[in-house]
Amino acid sequence: MKTKVTDIDAEKKSLDLSLLKRLYEFIKPYRALALIPIVLTLVTSALAPVRPYLMKISIDDYVTPGNYEGLLMMISIIFGMLVVHALLQYILGYIMQNIGQKILRDIRVKVFSHIQKLSLSFHDKNPVGKLVTRVTNDIEALNDLFSTGIVVIIADLLMIGWIVVFMFITNVELTLLTLALLPVLFFVTSVFRKKVRVIFRDIRAKVAEMNTFLNEFITGIITVKLFTQEKRQTNKFDDINLEHQDLWIKTVFYYALFFPTIEILSTLGLALVIWYTAGNILTGLMTIGILVAFLQYAEMFYRPIRDLTEKFTTLQSAMAAAERIYNILDTDELEEEKELTLDKFRDKIEFRNMSFSYDEEKWVLKDIGLNIKKGETLAIVGATGAGKTSIVNLLLKFYDYQKGNILIDGTELKEINTASLREKIALVMQDVFLFSRSVSDNISLGVDEIDNSIIIDSAKALGAYEFVENLPQKFDSLVHERGVKLSAGQRQLISFCRAYAADPEILILDEATSNIDSHTEAIIEKSLQKLLKDRTSVVIAHRLSTIKNADKIAVLHHGELRELGSHKELLAIGGIYSRLYKLQFEEHLAA
Repeated sequence: MKTKVTDIDAEKKSLDLSLLKRLYEFIKPYRALALIPIVLTLVTSALAPVRPYLMKISIDDYVTPGNYEGLLMMISIIFGMLVVHALLQYILGYIMQNIGQKILRDIRVKVFSHIQKLSLSFHDKNPVGKLVTRVTNDIEALNDLFSTGIVVIIADLLMIGWIVVFMFITNVELTLLTLALLPVLFFVTSVFRKKVRVIFRDIRAKVAEMNTFLNEFITGIITVKLFTQEKRQTNKFDDINLEHQDLWIKTVFYYALFFPTIEILSTLGLALVIWYTAGNILTGLMTIGILVAFLQYAEMFYRPIRDLTEKFTTLQSAMAAAERIYNILDTDELEEEKELTLDKFRDKIEFRNMSFSYDEEKWVLKDIGLNIKKGETLAIVGATGAGKTSIVNLLLKFYDYQKGNILIDGTELKEINTASLREKIALVMQDVFLFSRSVSDNISLGVDEIDNSIIIDSAKALGAYEFVENLPQKFDSLVHERGVKLSAGQRQLISFCRAYAADPEILILDEATSNIDSHTEAIIEKSLQKLLKDRTSVVIAHRLSTIKNADKIAVLHHGELRELGSHKELLAIGGIYSRLYKLQFEEHLAA
């Protein structure tokens, strides 16, 4: 069973083998291709330490005796090894980058797909900027891990092993002398890794905060400008950036301290080798070839250790990012996928003593009892906060009710497959969301069955054809993000066309005409009857004049169903609906 982790847990993680095991699931599809880099790593890590040993042989066996023909042969061999080593490294790098990018693509698709499956209650609790960070920055943090990280770590470890082996083969005393500085090196490296790990954790958290702020700022730019909050928001963003900058400067400090320390230790190691070897060369116990070889080995020995320190830092950063990614993937707030499908809506929608709360503390809807027969139009009215939109959210399975039942054709709503339910329903909301695509794409939403003829017919039927034809590229005109270059009425007309083209069995209008000007409303009202004809409809309307012809009108007050009946029946009762209608009628006359 997978264990769900929090962001706090992720921040504390350094290296988790169980997490690496889970990440391996993404490597599995490319196991065959990954065998090539593994073999190449084994070869390349062994080739590098061979060169100093060949240099020793060249000097002692050919330079010192004056055998220049043999020397040319050794130079050719060393040069050939360099060429082969460079070629193998090129192939290794290319294949690893190729595999790494494919794995990152798979992870992005999986995370994005999972986010789509999460319930609205999850999205209510998690800001958009945070989720964007997970899909972009956090996954990108895994790039070095999959592209070069793991292979380089293995290669460096193997190279250190091969270097030690060749050092012992060359001279045991010098090898022990070189390794004498390892405890100091390990201590310095350990301190550095711990310090940098904490800072990188804080940097990732600050990047997520920055993305969240940017998303809210850009989305709410109209409000910011309207209330002249640009300077205040800029100062807020500047504060976040200063904190982000300070964290990076801390990493620069530790890196600037660490690498010179490693260089000092490396130089000290070389100095010890030269000091010890020089005396032995003079006495004839050692050769110049041994000195040259060990100078190269000492330098080569410290280089992969420096690389390993950086790669382990990268690995730790990747672990923190992976924890955050799995925090999303392990979230079980998914929309349940039931097997029972709704093939066709045949009879009625029924609410039986249904109660609902968003936070399980305050009931938004209490003991609602309603029947909506096939072909009927139910209008829902009430003051703000009465629970009108909540009924729509429950009917679309955006949220689950806690008490009572909602039945469709006698089947419990919770047991119906969500996708099959929503295929039968079209929702037109007050706040229309349009994508950065063409008008046609915004109407069809990419559904293959909705071709150009249906798109044009829907626009003509609902009075949108005229304004669309006046756009620069007509139906191919690009609708910018959220449709900012269209009027509120034009955006709403496109949303109506979207619903009409889908030809739903159940239509829901949630304050769909509240943002429309009088001219556009007159256009829509002429076509609304065609849209509602022979269709089961739920209409939430602020303007009561638009629902007079509804079969039933439900009046909600503080989450309770207070009145139910036709327009005439409710006026005759003289209750809440009657007072609301008279109030709007008087306001209309006064206007």
